[in-house]
Amino acid sequence: MTSKEELESVYLSIRRGLMRAVSRLVPPKEIEDIVQETYVRICAVKTNEQILHPRSFLYRTAKNLALDHLKRAETRTSVSLEDAPFAIDGNNDDNDQVYSNVSAMQEFEHFCEAVRHLPLQCRKAFVLKKVYGYSQKEIAEHLNISENTVEKHIAMGLGRCRQFMTQMPASLNGHPDSNRSREIR
Repeated sequence: MTSKEELESVYLSIRRGLMRAVSRLVPPKEIEDIVQETYVRICAVKTNEQILHPRSFLYRTAKNLALDHLKRAETRTSVSLEDAPFAIDGNNDDNDQVYSNVSAMQEFEHFCEAVRHLPLQCRKAFVLKKVYGYSQKEIAEHLNISENTVEKHIAMGLGRCRQFMTQMPASLNGHPDSNRSREIR
């Protein structure tokens, strides 16, 4: 049986390794929080629970926490239609504004869908650049790839999103008679 003291000792000995493992999944500013949350989780382990491989247990816990963090971050960027800031005050003159808001929300949801269709590594690089504002150098370090590869992933992500958005139904592309082109910046 693994005691809490043994778990804490293993945690302290592999803390830097946990930080490296987590750094492959989340932005640098989130690494410390996730590793600390791992420690909190091991403190919450019941003393009667048997952990045969404490090192593996800690790495798995840290990885799961990092993945949960990524899911929450993705959910935050996927705004639902109910959260749209509609300007409805009872006037029929506001119909154009309401239509524009609904159209913008549908377009944003379509864009989020386009991002979800990107290959995993490409999506990570694209989101780190466009959502979190990382530099190409930071992304390269974070994903452990070259800056050239980061540049290619971002360009491919942008191209695929642009292509996905141009295939958007006309009813989602502004007013039905609008033929404006879509460009994601």
